[in-house]
Amino acid sequence: MTLHRTMNQTALKTLTFAVLHFMVGFAVSYAFTGSVLIAGGIALVEPAINTVVFYLHETLWTAKTDAHRFDPACGVPHLQAEQGGNRI
Repeated sequence: MTLHRTMNQTALKTLTFAVLHFMVGFAVSYAFTGSVLIAGGIALVEPAINTVVFYLHETLWTAKTDAHRFDPACGVPHLQAEQGGNRI
């Protein structure tokens, strides 16, 4: 298991999330309105904005998580062991 997500992994996760979000947005909007045009508009605008927000959230979350893995007092990263939760 890697500790750091690469930007490519985050971008790919964001893209797959966007596709699913567009599909769900269209389906729900169509179910409520019965209009392909309105559902298409909603499905394009709302998920597009949410996708950007998701990417920013994921990037900030990863940066914050990585920052907590480093103990500046001793200058050594503390990595959690996969089993047992002991520091290695």
